[in-house]
Amino acid sequence: MALSDKPSRQSLIPNFLYSSSSSTRTLPLKKMLQSPPTLDGVSSSPKSFVIPAPSEPSKKIEMYSPAFYAACTFGGILSCGLTHMAVTPLDLVKCNMQIDPAKYKSISSGFGVLLKEQGARGFFRGWVPTLLGYSAQGACKFGFYEFFKKYYSDIAGPEYATKYKTLIYLAGSASAEVIADIALCPFEAVKVRVQTQPGFARGLSDGLPKFVRSEGTLGLYKGLVPLWGRQIPYTMMKFASFETIVEMLYKYAIPRPKDQCSKSLQLGVSFAGGYVAGVFCAIVSHPADNLVSFLNNAKGATVGDAVKKLGLWGLFTRGLPLRIVMIGTLTGAQWGIYDAFKVFVGLPTTGGPAPAAPAPAAAELTKA
Repeated sequence: MALSDKPSRQSLIPNFLYSSSSSTRTLPLKKMLQSPPTLDGVSSSPKSFVIPAPSEPSKKIEMYSPAFYAACTFGGILSCGLTHMAVTPLDLVKCNMQIDPAKYKSISSGFGVLLKEQGARGFFRGWVPTLLGYSAQGACKFGFYEFFKKYYSDIAGPEYATKYKTLIYLAGSASAEVIADIALCPFEAVKVRVQTQPGFARGLSDGLPKFVRSEGTLGLYKGLVPLWGRQIPYTMMKFASFETIVEMLYKYAIPRPKDQCSKSLQLGVSFAGGYVAGVFCAIVSHPADNLVSFLNNAKGATVGDAVKKLGLWGLFTRGLPLRIVMIGTLTGAQWGIYDAFKVFVGLPTTGGPAPAAPAPAAAELTKA
């Protein structure tokens, strides 16, 4: 039986097994199909050799289905949890510069002080609450952003969703961040205390019970309002500016449509858009970041105490250069990882050219 007589079977066999470039390559396969091996005298069907070809498309995830939101949620866990844990040394120096600027005068001296006092292991102090807290935050941030973006777009309708797309991005990201920070806040409180008070605890396992005994369960959420003040503007800028920057890159800098670009180029655009967006994020959210660090470090401290000690200028500038570097790299990496995971599961990357405005109704066209 010639293999060419059965074209329907060919598509179920890996391409490299039935290449037509050489007749000798198909001969072993023909022999196998003509004389299939046996097991204990029982003849096996040729169907036992059927393997899906590498070129066959796998089942795609339907957009805005439960599987879509689950994929976005898991992508958010990877993007936020891993990146924040990776920059723990930078975050450690930043927090200490905000709390004790007399001792930690600069980035380089800050690393030197930490290395001298705590050794190399001290650079990753607080990595567990960082990993768990920002994984929880990332799950809510990205998962709920995709949900609220679709939800608000449906409320607005196609015409207004296109016309006011930036408002959709801002509203969706702000709504998602309100939820995400509730998940992050307890871990952030313990992280700051562990990082800025070396004798307080080794990490999350002993730091969390000690924090609760000292300030009560509600003390874990003492910094929630300042955290919202830091993270909501940060996230609104992160998502809205990213979507706008990516749209502009595809419109003005990329010479061909997004769907004709390679996946590696699309992921490069995601990283570049994320890095630029991260710089803006760091600037708008930095005063609240200083407040969060101050309140979580000092027992019973208030916002007024922070402003009095740091001053308005210090509130806006202390630790800002380091945070711009950290948040720019962090945000670029987050968008890169998030979109890479979406590509891995068969979803398109985030952002792109703005959709065309819907055509007016036929009745409106005839009124003139």
